[in-house]
Order: sequence, then C-alpha cells, then structure tokens
Amino acid sequence: QIPLRCLLCLSAAPENAYAVALAAVAVGEGLDLDDKLNRFATGMENRFKKGGNEISLAEGFVTASLLFCVGAMTIVGSLNAGLTGDYEMLLTKSVLDLISSSMLAVSLGIGVMFAAAFVFVFQGALVLLAGFLQPLLTAAAINEIICAGSLLIVGLGLNLMGVTKIKVADYLPAILIAPILCAIIQAVPALAAFFG
Repeated sequence: QIPLRCLLCLSAAPENAYAVALAAVAVGEGLDLDDKLNRFATGMENRFKKGGNEISLAEGFVTASLLFCVGAMTIVGSLNAGLTGDYEMLLTKSVLDLISSSMLAVSLGIGVMFAAAFVFVFQGALVLLAGFLQPLLTAAAINEIICAGSLLIVGLGLNLMGVTKIKVADYLPAILIAPILCAIIQAVPALAAFFG
C-alpha cells in the first residue's frame, strides 16, 4: 500500500521533485544527517543494549524515526496545527503511529519506542516553523512537500525490504527545501520556464 500511495502522489502534482531531491541530498550529505542519526542511535544502543539481544536498537530507532516523520499526515498535520491550532490530524496520526509502532517493535525491538522522542522534536519543530513558512506555503509548495515525504517513504520501504541501502535521513531537508525552492521558482520567471 505505501508504494502505491507514493506513486499516486508522484503522478498527481510535483513539478520540481528532481530539483527538490537534488537540493535536499546536497544539504543532507553536507550535514551528514544519516551518519549523525546512525551514530546517535548506535550510542543509544551501546548504552541500553543487554547481552544476548540480537535485535539492533539503532536499526529500530532510525527506521521508526524516519517512517513516522516523513509521511503526508506528519507534514500536513504539523503545518495545520501550527497555522490554525487544529490538532485533529496529529491526534489521528498518533493513534495510527501507536498501532504501526506496536507491529514494528515486534521485528525491530525497543528502538522503536526511543523514536518517540525524535518524532516529538521533528513534529514540534514543524509546528513551530509553520508560522515562518506560511508565506511560502502555496498549494504547489505543499504538494512538493508531500511528494518529498512520499519519496522518503518509498526509499525507507526499499531499505526495509533489503532491496537498497538509501541514506534516507540525508533527504530529510527536502521537507524544508521544497517550499523555499517552489517560492524561488515561482518568483523568477526564467527559472519557472527552465523547470516547467
């Protein structure tokens, strides 16, 4: 179901998906987000791991953190909460995340529980940044943000299936870069013609 939803999202709107992805990975690689997130998770694993446990706390933490932070409900719900004070979508998402994390924890262990702190910080930052991003949040920008999140979910799904080893965390800046890049492209007609 996840890949189908993502493919539907990709075919629905995004006009600048490649530009957003390239800019995001440049920023993400420059900041080395994936490595930092993995080092943080490995540090947690070394601190909390008990002998004989074969399940990687780090893998559970990273996978759950990314899975719960890049979906459309996270992005739209956080922006909606920040702009209008309506938390209904985030509350609905929290129930869905509880069910998903219960199932994920069976195969990925206790690291999934530790992801709650990362999700709280990430969604809280989006809620707080929503006011600053409001001038940039056109319908096209929101479509690009949702597309970027959907692409991250596809990458994460491929990683979970063992098909690839994409550094999904390096693409996280796409969520913030998408509306900024959209505003630049719409503001400069020459860029709009080039990317359009």
